[in-house]
Order: sequence, then structure tokens, then C-alpha cells
Amino acid sequence: MHLSALLDFDVLPLDTDDAVSVLIDVTAPEREEDTRRPPATLQVVLDRSGSMGRGRLDGAVRALLSLVDRLAPTDNFGLVSFNGEARVEVPCGPLTDRAEVRRRIAALRASGGTDLSSGLLRGVQEARRASTGRGATLLLVSDGHANQGVTEHAPLARVARDAYAHGVTTTTLGYGLGYDEELLGALADGGAGSALFAEDPDTAGGLIAQEAEYLLAKTVQAASLRVPVGPHLRAVGVVGEMPSHRLADGSVVVELGDFHSGERRRLLLRLEVPGMSALGVTTVTTLETTYVDPETLTTYTATLPVTVNVVPGDEASGRVPRPEVRTEEALQRAQTAKREASEALRRGDRNAAAEGLERARRGLLDLPAPGAPGAPGAGSRSAAPPARPSPDVAAQVTELDRMARMARRDDAARASKTLYASQSGYSRKSGRQRGPGASPGGDQGARRVTGDAGRGGGPGHGADGTGERDAAAEGGQQGSGGRQRGGRRVRRIRGEQTDGGRPTPDQGPTPPRRES
Repeated sequence: MHLSALLDFDVLPLDTDDAVSVLIDVTAPEREEDTRRPPATLQVVLDRSGSMGRGRLDGAVRALLSLVDRLAPTDNFGLVSFNGEARVEVPCGPLTDRAEVRRRIAALRASGGTDLSSGLLRGVQEARRASTGRGATLLLVSDGHANQGVTEHAPLARVARDAYAHGVTTTTLGYGLGYDEELLGALADGGAGSALFAEDPDTAGGLIAQEAEYLLAKTVQAASLRVPVGPHLRAVGVVGEMPSHRLADGSVVVELGDFHSGERRRLLLRLEVPGMSALGVTTVTTLETTYVDPETLTTYTATLPVTVNVVPGDEASGRVPRPEVRTEEALQRAQTAKREASEALRRGDRNAAAEGLERARRGLLDLPAPGAPGAPGAGSRSAAPPARPSPDVAAQVTELDRMARMARRDDAARASKTLYASQSGYSRKSGRQRGPGASPGGDQGARRVTGDAGRGGGPGHGADGTGERDAAAEGGQQGSGGRQRGGRRVRRIRGEQTDGGRPTPDQGPTPPRRES
């Protein structure tokens, strides 16, 4: 697993409270073609209430039949359906009798109310029983609001969080325009999965197939990032919509969930740093990422120190933020704008929804484009054709413009659900993959902390070509993968920063605007 961290500022002024943003790239290892895929466990929880008639249940049935045909006999598959009560249609286990499983799926009929809680609880039980600690994916498909059993969002989200703590990732698929996107989104957040939206059977079938492909290509499961606080870090904030929680010691944990082969994700942290009275390089915190290799069930831990250079105030006065970090900050805040717009539409406030999206769009348009005059590496500041924005920025600008028009004129339920699914998809299963030879997050000229951990990984190498692995045995048997401690294999990553935190005056004359 490849990790890198890039700060907007390398230097902090002496004896001054400050804040820095750190952009973190996480890229999963790619599965080699000749590598045997470990058995996967997929538990489907399907709404069969009366509202799933009119072709919706039929569309889901077709998608599940196709899905079963793609799984291997050694994969575990289970199906729980629910209306006013839960029913185990296919006990979760190996697909040894595919024809019988297909027959049971095809026999489903829609009727009754919607006791989502019973379906969720029974599905979690089946997934945990069949996976025997290897991890599982639970896909919950529903077109309505929970109207029987437990209907409050918070208790159901806790069920998903507890399931995730026991290795079960929960992804939800909202079907049609009548479902409760806030509830299904809370389940997906709690279960570290995706919140998907399909208005019609064909879209639903495509999304179910996509989730199956992600499951079969999974190379990382149950990944999390812990950010410890300490004497040089007062508080941590997560910019954007990644689910996170705070531990009793003040540390923040971001739940990253599962990754498919080669998948890359970004997240942005805001670090509140107290004034430091000693000059020189100081470690603010040490990031710790933990995940499980689904093939070997080995737990890996990668650590990455984040350091700054404390300098006299006059030396820090010329600092400017790295554009790559500021760009990701604007992209992450755009995802928050989508969520807030979705909430505004549910309140019936179309203007607030559209205006928030338009502000986020303008914020992206105001970013300096790569290669623009005054941007890093742009060279001469003489007149030149305007540079195009990065593909990520251009895509989000187009999407925000379309969604702002949807918020003003389209069906409010459709717009709200589209927005919620869009912000969820940006952070999870986004498919942003590293191209051949590319540095994750990649300005080669920027100082970056980087490292690798995981199956077959070599020493971490950053843009500066540095990095080292500490694989010394420590109280236990050392295996080929690093440290062994109580059956848990650990890899420790150290990164270096080569520019010493010096300001880079060619990054533009405008100092950053401090945030409260």
C-alpha cells in the first residue's frame, strides 16, 4: 500500500500558533494477473416490500442472477430479503449449487411493509457467520423509508459501525425516488462503504455489477488512518466528507474501508499546531495507517512522520501554500457543498441548495490552473494562453454546474439523491488510479513524505527518492513480510523531507488566508 503526505506549508513561524493542511494519498497494491484471488463473501440484503413492485424487484432479481454467474464456486454468497420481516432466502456460503441459488432468487415477490432493521441485522449475522473473520461486503438494496421495526437513523448506523468493526463493510443502493437517502447514507458511512443511487432497474443492475467487480478485485480491507495528537499537535480536522471519529486520547481515526486493486484515494487533514519555541525540524505527528491483506489475513501498519521546519517569523512571512493542496481543499469542500445542498433540498430550500453549489463551483474556477502564469514551474509571467484546469477540477466544475441547475429546476428528490451519491462516490470507490509511472498526487517538484507497506512492497520512495523501511524483528519471529507480533505483521515506514521547509517564492505572491 502506497502512502504519501504533502503539506501546504513546510515552515512555521517561531512562537506562533498556526495551522497547516496535509494532503494524503493512499494507493492500494495491484493484484498481479497470475495471483490467485482469495474467496470473497458477498451478503445481499434486498427489500421485497410492496413498493418494490412495478418492475423494481424484477430488475434487482436480474442483476443478482447475473452477479451469481460471475462468482466462483468458492466464493460465499448469501441473500436476505425483507418486507415486514426478514427472511433468509440463500444462507451465506459457497456457491456449490448455483442452479438452486438462481431458483431461489427468481422466486422473490414484492409485498408488505419495510422493516429495514430486521433485514440489516439478519444480513450482518449471515455475513459474519460465513466470512469467519476473512471480511465480507454487505450490499443493502431498498427503495423506501423504514416504517417498521427500528426506524431511527442513529441506532441503525451503529449496527453498521459494529458490523464494520467485525470485518463487514456495508454499501447501500437506494432505488427509485422514494427512499431515505439520509438513512442509507448513514448506514454506508457507518459501514465504510458507498451510498449508491439508481433511479431505474438498468442503472441498479449496473451498480450491483460494479460492486461485485470491486469485491472480486479487493486487495485491501478494513483500512483506517489514525492521527495522534501530542505536544506539537493541538487538534485535527478532516476536510470533506470522509467518516471519522475521535478517540478518548484526542486522536482522530478516519475510516477508509476497502480498496480494489490499484485504487487511489485522497483525503485532506487540517492540523492545528501550537506555537513552538525551538527552531529547526519538528515532528508534528506520525500518521498510522492499518489495513488487512484479504489473501493472507495479515494486518499491516504503515507509519509516516509529518514534520515542519520552525523558523524566525520574518523567514516564514514569504511562504505561500502549495497549489496542489489548495486545489484538493477546494475539491473536498465542494463535496461538503453537495451534502449541504442535498439537505437543503430535503428542507424544500432550492435557492440555498443552488447557491451553495454555485459558490463551490466559483471556488474551483478561481484556482490557478497548472502551468498558468505565476503557478509553480510556469516560468515567464508574460502573457500566455490560459491554461486548462486539471481533469479532476474540470470534471467537478461541470458536475457542480449541472447539479446547481438540477437543484433549481429538476425534481427535488432526484436532485437530492444525485447530490448525496455524488459526494459519497468522490471519496469512496472513486476509481482515481495512479497512472504508469505517476507519483500519487504527483507534483514531482513538491516535497512529499511517502512510503509503501504490504504484500511484496519494497522500500518507500517519494518524489525526492528517499524513504526507508524498518523491518527489524522485535520480540517475536520475523517473517518475510516484516515484524511479527502476536500474529500481526507490521511494517514501519519512515519518510524524509529534503527541502528543509524553505519557502518557495516562485509559488506566487499572495499569502494564504487563515481559517478560523
